[in-house]
Amino acid sequence: MSDKRVALVLGSGGARGYAHIGVAQVLAERGYQVTAVAGTSIGAVIGGLLAAGKLEEYTEWVTSLSQRDVLRLLDPALSGPGAIRLERVLARMSEILGGTLIEDLPIPYTAVATDIGARREVWFTSGPLDVAIRASVAIPGLITPIMVNGRLLVDGGVLNPVPVEPVIGADADFTLAVSLAGARTLGFAGTPARESSAARPASEWLDRFRKGATGVWGNDLATTVLSRLAGRAETRTEGSPAFDPPPPGLGVADVTSMSLDTMGALITRFRLAALPPDVLVTVPGDAARTLDFHRATELIALGRVLTEDALDRAIGSE
Repeated sequence: MSDKRVALVLGSGGARGYAHIGVAQVLAERGYQVTAVAGTSIGAVIGGLLAAGKLEEYTEWVTSLSQRDVLRLLDPALSGPGAIRLERVLARMSEILGGTLIEDLPIPYTAVATDIGARREVWFTSGPLDVAIRASVAIPGLITPIMVNGRLLVDGGVLNPVPVEPVIGADADFTLAVSLAGARTLGFAGTPARESSAARPASEWLDRFRKGATGVWGNDLATTVLSRLAGRAETRTEGSPAFDPPPPGLGVADVTSMSLDTMGALITRFRLAALPPDVLVTVPGDAARTLDFHRATELIALGRVLTEDALDRAIGSE
């Protein structure tokens, strides 16, 4: 990939989006010039900061955050259409961006949100950058939606997790897209599973559960959850329900983010098949949970490794 102008597409996926920072770092180090940026959700955040020339300042901030710092910043909502208001994070974002307008950015930029009333994508290409970003990151069920010009807006990943379309026609030699909502490390099953609703012996499903649970909780906690479920299944008495409640420790945020990741994986597969980028960087869906925003350093490093590998493979294929 010898040509140096790149149109950059940054996908949705919560905290895994810190990998986008690593992507931008590698491109800069290798001398690539980003000539257009489109982003959804966390991709809109990182893409907007990159286009505004503020990514380094933002990176210094997020790499300094502990898990306790993140919990303070998330600003829980006691009522309303979302669990998190995000106002504290938005205030810091606005401070970094300093009232920047999208039309004044040195790099053409598009933030993608979803109008859930009209059931259509909304592309922000002008106006206050921080407002466009806030609209794009409103994960349904987690982050409260906002109203902009009569539109009720949520996360752009609902309809377009990796928005390649806005950079079509950009002044670039190739397009590089980053998918965060794609398949997990253990794969994405594209065909339905046939199952009986009757209770089956634990020995028949323990291995399947172990593989899936590891991606959700990690090895240690998955083992604990597994032992509890297996014990409960083996001691089920006659007349008791042939199903179990969700595993302990599984919260609303976990269920919401896992559901959206599952949906996003399928949407991404079809949309990228219809409009494939020249280079695709794929971050495993189990690299981090949606709200693991205290893991910036680790995820930036992952983004760097995956981008270097993708670019090296592209160069080798020429």
